[in-house]
Amino acid sequence: MGFKCGIVGLPNVGKSTLFNALTASKNAEAANFPFCTIDPNIGIVDVIDERLDKLSNLSNSKKKIYTNITFVDIAGLVKGASKGEGLGNKFLSHIREVDAIIHLVRCFDSDKITHVNSKIDPIEDLETIKTEIILSDIDIIQKKLEKGKKKLLQEKEVKMLEEKLRQLNEGKEATIEDKNEKQFLTTLGLLTIKPKIIVCNVDEESLIKGNIFTESIKKKYSNEKIVTICADIEDQIMGLDNNERETFMKEIGLNKTGLNQLIKEGYDLLNLDTFFTSGPEESRAWTVEKNTLAPKAASVIHTDFEKNFIRAEAVTCEDFIKFGSAEKCKENGKLRIEGKDYIVKDGDVLYFRVNP
Repeated sequence: MGFKCGIVGLPNVGKSTLFNALTASKNAEAANFPFCTIDPNIGIVDVIDERLDKLSNLSNSKKKIYTNITFVDIAGLVKGASKGEGLGNKFLSHIREVDAIIHLVRCFDSDKITHVNSKIDPIEDLETIKTEIILSDIDIIQKKLEKGKKKLLQEKEVKMLEEKLRQLNEGKEATIEDKNEKQFLTTLGLLTIKPKIIVCNVDEESLIKGNIFTESIKKKYSNEKIVTICADIEDQIMGLDNNERETFMKEIGLNKTGLNQLIKEGYDLLNLDTFFTSGPEESRAWTVEKNTLAPKAASVIHTDFEKNFIRAEAVTCEDFIKFGSAEKCKENGKLRIEGKDYIVKDGDVLYFRVNP
């Protein structure tokens, strides 16, 4: 499984420019007026992993397949979206389909790019978005608790929704207590329960050290994941070839691209791990949730593998690279035989034995 991130924010904060950079494409029209993006742009990006590159070379694989992340550039939201203002309901329906939300906020001044509220205030912008998402969730829960529909719910579900409604009415996001709650609330399409990353879009001068806008965000949202990027710089970087890209990044003092930062934070946010399969035909990266048992991990390769699972042969990526192959790992006592209760680790190189 890959995962899907929705880029959201007010109009003219740089969503389409960031999307173009992240997907190394020019699919999203970037223009200086609200609602430039109406239908969501979707881009699927390979998650480049040096470990897979090394495994593929060692196995002399015919094919190399990275895991991927999908970015969705969603139309700009405005105050009143939950009541249908701007592209309101259309915006909210698109955001329900993503695994995680990237809140892009404008943290730069510019006379050339207008701001929908005529002033630069990233905290106010972010609160506008959060408020509209909260109001949308309130509406969903209230409709579920209407007299006719309430009869269809179990008593514990009613109590759960009443508690979430109380949280939302206090201006807080709904919290999840356990897996059962998460499953039920996700089926309702609640937005406040989705994992979130705040991305501060700055000018080039503020990229390394930040500015007063990014400092205000970090102070206000100290418990949230925050990434600072310059969408214009990211767009320039992705327009270069690999050698030029490396030179340019060194010149401006950038260690990693915004894409790399977002992938790292996204994997952490969604509790994801990567395992590998490697052989002469194909080396491939696979994504699973942390603490996934071996049979479940096998099912991402083929659904029948879970029920027909016998065992997994496992080596760490580091050992595979050190010794050069699974066979050499076995000779050096580094290959493990794992059963159905084995929890897959990030970086495992696995070979699944299954009943035919």
